[in-house]
Amino acid sequence: MKAVHFGAGNIGRGFIGLLLHDAGYHTTFIDVNKEVIDAINHEKQYRVLLADQNQQELTVTNISGIISSEEPTKVSDAIAEADIITTAVGPNVLPIIAKNIAEGLVQRFSQTKNPVNVIACENMIGGSTLLKESVMEHIPEVQKATIESFVGFPDAAVDRIVPNQTNEDLLTVAVEPYYEWVVEKPGIKGEVPKIDGITYVDELTPYIERKLFTVNTGHAAAAYLGKKFNHETIEQAIQNPEILKVLEGALEETGDVLIEKYQFNRDTHTQYREKIIGRFTNPYLSDEVTRVGRGPLRKLSANDRLIRPAMLYVELFGKVPENLTKVIAAALQYKNSEDPEAVELQQKIEAKGYSETLEEISGLTQDHILHQRIIEIVNN
Repeated sequence: MKAVHFGAGNIGRGFIGLLLHDAGYHTTFIDVNKEVIDAINHEKQYRVLLADQNQQELTVTNISGIISSEEPTKVSDAIAEADIITTAVGPNVLPIIAKNIAEGLVQRFSQTKNPVNVIACENMIGGSTLLKESVMEHIPEVQKATIESFVGFPDAAVDRIVPNQTNEDLLTVAVEPYYEWVVEKPGIKGEVPKIDGITYVDELTPYIERKLFTVNTGHAAAAYLGKKFNHETIEQAIQNPEILKVLEGALEETGDVLIEKYQFNRDTHTQYREKIIGRFTNPYLSDEVTRVGRGPLRKLSANDRLIRPAMLYVELFGKVPENLTKVIAAALQYKNSEDPEAVELQQKIEAKGYSETLEEISGLTQDHILHQRIIEIVNN
């Protein structure tokens, strides 16, 4: 069996690549990073370290790599022969790789009508759907019906903490033991891929929002509040009682939203929430607040981890979520000169003020009670 995976970074190797290996695939990594791809082709294996007290070491073999910018023909050849195509490149890169995927699919269906599934394993809602839209823009009109019939783009939710790291061996990657990979089964074309570690569900949205409103909201809370208190790592931030209190309160608020909206069992969700907070305190995963907090413009957008659950809370319960608003206020004040979005955020605030900037990036109008409470907290 053959897999093509776009993105040979830490998440691609330490999460998706590992599970593809365990399922028996030969995985071809596609990336623009020549150093990493050359190392994959030279070493033909790499190590994955599970970051906990046991420090288990796993070896991934049966791999190869292609530099997408230099070898587009090889990319198309690999896609033409693939049994599954996956990505872990970041939401902003999906439209960029779409042309490579489209060209490979056109070549594939000039040779065969075997179905294939393209799964975007990104930290976003509807990643595969977005990728499909971008791919279809590059498909000739006469081929579009074939692509619609034989290519599945099932949306997925993924969860595994893979911190920034520097290892002596370029390809070695440390990851937390916990992971979750949920795929929407109705989007599959042809045979369902047999990959241990994937949970197939009929409707993905509840699982995406459970992860987004718990893992991502909690991580963001630790990062933005941690930066405000001058902590360098998520672990340090969680050890601050003031931050932990707000974080726990914010996740209780998002939990209320999820339970009300999707009828999750309250006791089960409470256990899930506590497990997530426990993951943040893993002493073997030293994650920097600047890595977790990067991209504040995206994270403060209307449908992301902060504004969306806060808006839903107001809609469902008719009151402002006090802890989520504190996290949003801290995100608005986030400063990091090495993060382009953080720099742009502060430039907007300097030019327009907090209130107008919040309305612009989140869609929250200035007369909304949530907007007013956020600005009140910022000013205080």
